[in-house]
Amino acid sequence: MPAGKIVAVAKNYEDHRKEMAGREGGPGETRVGVPQTPPQVFLKPASCLLADGGILRIPPGVTNVQWETELAVIIGDTINQATEEEAMGRVLGYAVFLDMTARDLQAEAKRAGMPWSLSKGMDGFGPISDVVIATQAPPWDKMELRLLVNGEVRQRSLTSAMIHSVPRVLAHVSRFMTLERGDIVATGTPAGVGPVKKGDTLEAELLGQSRVRVTVE
Repeated sequence: MPAGKIVAVAKNYEDHRKEMAGREGGPGETRVGVPQTPPQVFLKPASCLLADGGILRIPPGVTNVQWETELAVIIGDTINQATEEEAMGRVLGYAVFLDMTARDLQAEAKRAGMPWSLSKGMDGFGPISDVVIATQAPPWDKMELRLLVNGEVRQRSLTSAMIHSVPRVLAHVSRFMTLERGDIVATGTPAGVGPVKKGDTLEAELLGQSRVRVTVE
């Protein structure tokens, strides 16, 4: 099945939100209970996808590429103006996804008040595992993400720690943007993001379900 668009959620884990607020000089306050603000989303092109065993090549002049390990939701049928229950009924399956980010370019764009799509959308900036069919996988909030960099655990989190749930994200996005078969929704990363260097091996996992392993050049 050909991939469609990639809709990604920003800062959807409290520990990562505070992590980034600290780095960016923000207040870092803690959110309690159901968030009042909607999920914040951005797009990545399908051309960024990279399969298991692939080579992630850092473009010349890019100096700070960082990993973000995420649960990806693969859409199996059209979702438009859907309730949370309807949206979940149209999920094909799940995968583990690396939302690679050129943090140097992203920071420059933010300072200039400009879009930062390029920092997220470069070729290879979306390593993704094989899909686990939803009927054969645990519920979305009963899975665990893990990232190993050169064999060392750098990120690990339960998916239940998301601020905005998968059903809420899908229903919200479908109010404004039709999700189609083959689309990918990347649901945000927990704390522990960090920079890669040439020669690194990244191995992201949905523990017990699926994994993707790539090498940086």
